[in-house]
Amino acid sequence: MTDTHQSDQLDQVGSGAPAVVRKRTHTWADPQETAGFAAGLSGMEFFAAMAEGKVARPPIMDTLDFDGISFVEGRVEFRITPKEFHYNPIGSVHGGVLATLLDSACGCAVHTRLPAGVFYTSLDLSVKFLRPVSVATGQITAVGTVVHLGRRTALAEAQVLDADGRICATATSSCLVMRP
Repeated sequence: MTDTHQSDQLDQVGSGAPAVVRKRTHTWADPQETAGFAAGLSGMEFFAAMAEGKVARPPIMDTLDFDGISFVEGRVEFRITPKEFHYNPIGSVHGGVLATLLDSACGCAVHTRLPAGVFYTSLDLSVKFLRPVSVATGQITAVGTVVHLGRRTALAEAQVLDADGRICATATSSCLVMRP
């Protein structure tokens, strides 16, 4: 991924004041190739291959600029450093960014428990935002764990923590387990 920031001056609409234009570009791999590669692997094998660079990261990780830092059976961790492009109109990280991290942490935690040929999809996501997150917050970590894995459904939970271990947001998610 490449982030570029330009200092071209443009007039802000209606204000007459110059504005700095910021641009961001990124690239990603074909997600269908990643899905095809994953089809023959257990969840843990897939995440090990991703960590070793044998399979491309899912595009959402490049879009939001977050990293997978730990994948063990039933537990995953993602890390992100908030940036301006994550912001909502009121100057903090958009709740959708945090919800995406939480959904990813819950779903991937479930995925780590699945054998080859078994897939999942999120059925729901219940998010609670507990403290604001901004660039000043610094690096945050989303930790997801499996609460229950049944034959047809799974339940997972996740938390977004700041560097001091304070909970910024929390979520629970039900996942549909799809077996052949």
